Amino acid sequence: MARSAIDEARPLTASAVVWEPPAPRQILCWPLPYQDMLDRWLTRALALLGRRQVRCVHGLEYVRPAHDPFILTINHTTRREALLVPALLVLHRGGRLIHFLADWHFRLIPGIGLIYRRGGAITVTSKPAKPRLFNLLKPLYRHRLATMERARRHLAAGRSIGVFPEGTVNRDPVRLLPGRVGAARLSLATGVPVVPVGIRFPGADSRAPIPDGAAMEVHIGPALHPPAARDVSPAQVAAWHAAIMSEIGRLSGKTWAPSPRENRDDA
Repeated sequence: MARSAIDEARPLTASAVVWEPPAPRQILCWPLPYQDMLDRWLTRALALLGRRQVRCVHGLEYVRPAHDPFILTINHTTRREALLVPALLVLHRGGRLIHFLADWHFRLIPGIGLIYRRGGAITVTSKPAKPRLFNLLKPLYRHRLATMERARRHLAAGRSIGVFPEGTVNRDPVRLLPGRVGAARLSLATGVPVVPVGIRFPGADSRAPIPDGAAMEVHIGPALHPPAARDVSPAQVAAWHAAIMSEIGRLSGKTWAPSPRENRDDA
């Protein structure tokens, strides 16, 4: 679904709050009242990495703790985003977590597993690992509750969650993947708003895949409030998913088109 001329003319957000990388000393002294000492240092360490790769973050007022709970939805272009963007958001939330859905096999990586565990990630075990031998370890990370049920319980308790609805890294510089409908279904079922986020790579070549080292900008949009729905039908889910993905596309500078075959709820 291509963006219209009206969409192109609209500002990315109505936000007046723009974060630009501060000095390392400022990050090291950043107040994080919602975290203990270990988590403070983890958050600050990731924020120090993020300040070198994230040029700016627009719309931070839309993810303040006062707005919890919400479902944060972000396009997924490089693997770095899954660590750096959540860390910067948590930094600006004073350490208040956003519980991101994350594939289980990343918890096998030394250091990354610690960060996911301390960050309260909701582990998703639907994907196989590579190499396949690691799949023998999958039962250790499988939860007795389904992924969406754990996410729903977080929201019911007033905690926000984060989702990369594309479901995998997508290095295409101009198009989003069709995406998975889990965030849309969860929003409709719970009445919790969705906060869309678009990650842009202004220095990247629009004719080539986005490289790992490209500097990024983060654009957070105002919350999207789901329509009231007594019984969540497939048509309602598809329409709400389209609204969410179209807004992520606008914020990220990409186009989005639906796919009738993509109807998975997880991640």
